[in-house]
Amino acid sequence: MTAETDLSDTIKWNLSAVRDGVAAAAKDVGRDPGDVSLIAVSKSHPADRARAALVAGHRVFGENRVQEAQEKWPPLKEAYPGSELHLIGPLQTNKTGDAVALFDVIQTLDREKLARILAGEIDKQDRRPELFVQVNTGEEEQKAGVLPLDADGFIGKCIYDYGLPVVGLMCIPPVNESPALHFALLADIAKRNGLTRLSMGMSADFETGVRLGATEVRVGTAIFGARAQRD
Repeated sequence: MTAETDLSDTIKWNLSAVRDGVAAAAKDVGRDPGDVSLIAVSKSHPADRARAALVAGHRVFGENRVQEAQEKWPPLKEAYPGSELHLIGPLQTNKTGDAVALFDVIQTLDREKLARILAGEIDKQDRRPELFVQVNTGEEEQKAGVLPLDADGFIGKCIYDYGLPVVGLMCIPPVNESPALHFALLADIAKRNGLTRLSMGMSADFETGVRLGATEVRVGTAIFGARAQRD
């Protein structure tokens, strides 16, 4: 067995295990597992790992950095035209045009300046990636996202003032707090704003996210293993 074959088999097995976990959590609360999209987070992993997941039949992926995705994904998307790419890391305004051109979903809309520039790029490129508003449910100073108290006004401004295709909300709970409290808060904000999609839950807590209504879960380590350290 070659190293490439071993890698492919490992990633295929990991994907199956995570899908089983999603299905079990969904069934626990009477949900259809098919209503939950598994985003395989390939950030900081080489293209061969993403390709192994594609060969295994997976088609939905997440990346943190626009530049990394630009280097990795154009040939993969050409080879696998049904693939869907989510931006799940902070978006700098000077990368907005590149993000609109490459990503199918942008999950990190969190400030008015970015909303304004996104609206301009969407009109310019005539390409409308779906958008999620990121909510900083833990109100952490070091973390991106609109504060919960500001979320309703910001969501309304994005949809009605800028005409943006906002479809849902995303959050990353504080590492030292129960994720369930943050997922429930996110679900409440979404419900009162008429949004039906919730991106919440990662490798350590995706089952909790599913039980509390997640429609997207972002899983990296449980599929691809530990990420390479950056300098």
